[in-house]
Amino acid sequence: MASILPINLNDLLYLRHVESSRVEFKASWDEHVIGSKVIRSICAFANDFQNLNGGYIIIGVAEQNGVSIMPPQGLTTVEVEAAQKWIRGRCQTIDPVYQPVLSPEQVDGRHILVIWAPGSQMRPHQAPESSERGAARRYYIRLGCETVDADTRAELKTQLVQLTARVPFDDRRSLQANVLEIRETKVREFLHDIGSALVEEQESRTVYRHLRIVEPVNGHDAPRNVGLLFFSQNPEQWFLGARIEVVQFAADMSGNVLEEKIFSQRPIHEQLRECLAYLENLSVRQIQKLPNRPQAVHWVSYPTQALREALVNAVYHRSYDGILEPIKVYLYPDRMEIISYPGPVPGIEARHLDGLTPLPPVPARNRRIGEFLKELKLAEARGTGIPKVRRAMQQNGSSPPRFDFDETRSYFRTTLPAHPEYQAILTLQDVANLRGIGDYSGALQRLKEAFAHAPGSLGLGVELARELVAQNDIHAAEAIHDQFVVANPVSSPAALITLIAGAYLDQNRVGEAVTWLDRLPLLDAVGDAFNAAIQEKRAGRMERAHRYFHSAGAAVMQDVKALHEFAQVKMKLAEKVKPKSYGGQGNWAVYNRQLDEAREMLQRVVQMEAPRTRHAWAWFDLGRVLKWRRSPLHEVRHAFEQAAELDPDEPRFQEALRKVQ
Repeated sequence: MASILPINLNDLLYLRHVESSRVEFKASWDEHVIGSKVIRSICAFANDFQNLNGGYIIIGVAEQNGVSIMPPQGLTTVEVEAAQKWIRGRCQTIDPVYQPVLSPEQVDGRHILVIWAPGSQMRPHQAPESSERGAARRYYIRLGCETVDADTRAELKTQLVQLTARVPFDDRRSLQANVLEIRETKVREFLHDIGSALVEEQESRTVYRHLRIVEPVNGHDAPRNVGLLFFSQNPEQWFLGARIEVVQFAADMSGNVLEEKIFSQRPIHEQLRECLAYLENLSVRQIQKLPNRPQAVHWVSYPTQALREALVNAVYHRSYDGILEPIKVYLYPDRMEIISYPGPVPGIEARHLDGLTPLPPVPARNRRIGEFLKELKLAEARGTGIPKVRRAMQQNGSSPPRFDFDETRSYFRTTLPAHPEYQAILTLQDVANLRGIGDYSGALQRLKEAFAHAPGSLGLGVELARELVAQNDIHAAEAIHDQFVVANPVSSPAALITLIAGAYLDQNRVGEAVTWLDRLPLLDAVGDAFNAAIQEKRAGRMERAHRYFHSAGAAVMQDVKALHEFAQVKMKLAEKVKPKSYGGQGNWAVYNRQLDEAREMLQRVVQMEAPRTRHAWAWFDLGRVLKWRRSPLHEVRHAFEQAAELDPDEPRFQEALRKVQ
């Protein structure tokens, strides 16, 4: 017999995409002890105090600390039959009468019984407090993983009674739609996606009823709202506003709209998936290598986990009952806002959104939407969304998210600040535009404002320092370095240090340049190592320059400028160790090795793509190395000829060629 469960059995047994509070395990069956507990739990799940759509009781599976012990202990076929008969009979004692779904299953060759007790439309229910005849009936609810007697706590009983006849909107019968509006292909796609064995059932009416997306009415089936939201072609035909709108604003201050995108005319989970894919494609991803760390740091403009949780929460917790406003996603240069309507259900206050105070166990607005989203692996346990958004933003290096709603609870807004370096990218684009129209003072002011807002942004700091150096204000550039180090002590300031050192070298102030170069941390990033090596070379500290080039590794061989500079450093080091005569002080072995390595590098440079001037000087340096190594005269002459041909106006090339002739 095919399973009639609307969920993957393994997901249920291993608590994947279903809250542990909604699953109860019983190792064995005993109608006198286990049976009474099962009836009370069925009653509690039917009362669905938190609107999670009930839960499951699995008989034949032991548990430890709320986790199933597999393989299952199992039941005999006789016990399975007896348990089903006894449970159906005793459920007649629940008031009003309530019958759960009983599904015998096999796992690892052993029999178990799964009881699915979905939220009832006839709540509140009472169940006998024991299996004894005439036992008093009590109201039972689920609080966490426990079945609790609500009669012992007046406030809980009051809240439960207030739920009478208040069926969540997504679980109500639709009064204006026909069951034919539900697309069977979409239902079966859903069952296939979640791995439910119910997909094997051939009769569509049976599938719909077991999935509880229809309700029998006067001899025919009527769709429930959740069925239309998930399995009709266009949910907005019945639920105006059941769509997602994305608006992207320009990076400048004009407030102009760059693009609008609407996700509609498809089931709400398909809208959600497509919108997530669209937003993730807009996100910028970068890799940053930090000093003293073996792994690079990855950041994105908006971390996927935070984006996913925020948008899923909007789809899950918004109202579809007469709310005309769609979910809105606003993309500003410095932030993303996700807004849903209305605000949170009563009981949730602003203090519950601070990341420190746990959410209270208030009923959810949509019990079936949340259940389906979890089974599709789009949502997870209730109450985990906001902490996950905060954690994802923190791990990405982004500013904390913000959650807010107004006094009348007309909306709920999640604000995700863009990563500081992403904001820097947009700022630099804006600065480039200002420079393009000749507004240099405006560009400088824009950089200053942006850096004041995000002093931990290396990209902004470097660009602002470069602008200040160009205006001969090195001290102001030094202040930028100091502010960056305080705001972002984790990242390497090497780019700022080499920029400032280079500015001093441009003014022949070697002492100040060396002082700054001595501040360089251990460099892991290739670009930082290149810049440091070049400035050390300019400062005349060839050993340090050689060390930085060497630390960059194989990347040097791919960068024509760095490779040429590295060859020149080796030539300088060779000159330092060259003996003055064959019997004088020096080291011929080191001298020859440095020149041989320089020759190999220069031979590679002249074969790489590079500007004409770069090739000319590389040929000139190659000619000098060949001359020093006493290579054949025709090889030396050929190198100088190439240099002179590429740049005939350079007198040093002509002089070198004249001497070898």
